[in-house]
Amino acid sequence: MQKRTQLGFTLYELLITVLIVAIVLSIGVPNLGEFTRNSRVTGLANDLHGSFYLARSEAARAKLPVTICASAAPFGAAACNGAGFDDGWIVFVDANGNGVRDAAGDNVLKAFPPAHDTIHIHASGKKFTFAATGLGIEGTPFIAMICDQRGNTIAPGGDSAARRIVVSPIGRSTIIKSITAIDASIAAFDGDDPLDVTCD
Repeated sequence: MQKRTQLGFTLYELLITVLIVAIVLSIGVPNLGEFTRNSRVTGLANDLHGSFYLARSEAARAKLPVTICASAAPFGAAACNGAGFDDGWIVFVDANGNGVRDAAGDNVLKAFPPAHDTIHIHASGKKFTFAATGLGIEGTPFIAMICDQRGNTIAPGGDSAARRIVVSPIGRSTIIKSITAIDASIAAFDGDDPLDVTCD
């Protein structure tokens, strides 16, 4: 009678495999959570930053003012209803340049949903309007800090876990992502309420 070898795992091999999987998961799962948080902050910052580029280019193209305003009801009668940017925002053609979506020609160009529950947008104002020239009507900078519970601390890769967006009076929008540059920007506006915007 011919002997046949049984192929399979021994108990020791199975235990070692389970141990290796447990070690890999213990290292990978926390990093995955950090990656998800970083992606949310970065994505939201890019959306807000892109909104200013869209508004400025559309104002110059249409030769009409274009406004970005915080809005919880983007297509409602009172779209710019005093909400914060956490609640979402819209970019719309602002025919009379009053910063309120009230005229028949004030068409919404793009609407953005509320931020994730773990992320907050601290802004120096509720709106920013570009004139037909592409310059800011307000004459003052718009500043926003986008933060989660980590605040302006170092994240994997060396950048800050937060993002700071500064829109100059001439309409140029910049994302700041290094801790030292964010700290320098905060110091530059220190005490200039409401421009003194931090993660607090």
